Amino acid sequence: KSFSFLFKPSHLSIFCLVSDTEESHVAFPYCSGVWNVPYISQAYLLKGETLRQDLPKRNIFTLDDTDPDMAFCKSVREKGIFLHISNRDDFGRLLSTTRYNISRLHPELWQISENPLDWQDKYIHENYSQVLEGEFFEQPCPDVYWFPVFTDQMCDELVEEVEGYGQWSGGRHEDSRLVGGYENVPTVDIHMNQIGFEKEWLQFLRDYIAPVTEKFYPGYHTKARAIMNFMVRYRPDEQPSLRPHHDSSTFTINVALNHKGIDYEGGGCRFIRYNCKVESPRKGWSLLHPGRLTHYHEGLPTTQGTRYIMVSFVDP
Repeated sequence: KSFSFLFKPSHLSIFCLVSDTEESHVAFPYCSGVWNVPYISQAYLLKGETLRQDLPKRNIFTLDDTDPDMAFCKSVREKGIFLHISNRDDFGRLLSTTRYNISRLHPELWQISENPLDWQDKYIHENYSQVLEGEFFEQPCPDVYWFPVFTDQMCDELVEEVEGYGQWSGGRHEDSRLVGGYENVPTVDIHMNQIGFEKEWLQFLRDYIAPVTEKFYPGYHTKARAIMNFMVRYRPDEQPSLRPHHDSSTFTINVALNHKGIDYEGGGCRFIRYNCKVESPRKGWSLLHPGRLTHYHEGLPTTQGTRYIMVSFVDP
């Protein structure tokens, strides 16, 4: 005899870990099933036959110094009746609105911690889970991986937030945002801490980039620390390209934020040591590659329009 409790977590309370570390977890793939548990509360689904035959007395809800729901669970366990929870059906989720800032252009972008599943549904590419399963990625150059991570909506809203802020660096070597005030390989960019998005971006790196990194580079564990997280803008009349350089990172991600052939022409990245180019960046897809020593690279010229990319130098 048994009864079932129908429940859908409002947070990441039931999910599969793709990393065995406390710092890094992600809700892909979501674990769906039924669990036998010692206590449940608030909502129950019981067979009428079970109530009439096995639980006819009202005192099943009464126990000294114990809440009624806990008393009920104890009573039914002692009668050999199992308690189950199930998340096989989705009845919706509770939303946290305490930190929802309506003064922002796209407030939902900042909800990665408060409402992670809704954030994931809105902003993470539908094929991202297949990347973790080893089924949906490319390796266009040696140790360079290419995979989908963002939806078009995420790309568009992030660009709109940054353009709304509008204080682009100008691509000069002198840069007061940096410790020491000097950038060796400058770009026209805006840092995530300038728009108040760095904490959320670092959470994204921990939850979605770290598991992929450990998948592609076995034996390397990352806590996804990053100081340099910035959006770059390339224009023919502003800064069309970037000279050959190493990144100050163990590994780098480079996410294309708009469409080649629609929003711009040209662009891409060439890894000089391997004479290997990625010339057709896909919107919402990220390149992931080693940063220093082996992957000396350059940004290829944007010849028309405006190209946006999002870059993080991880584990500097």
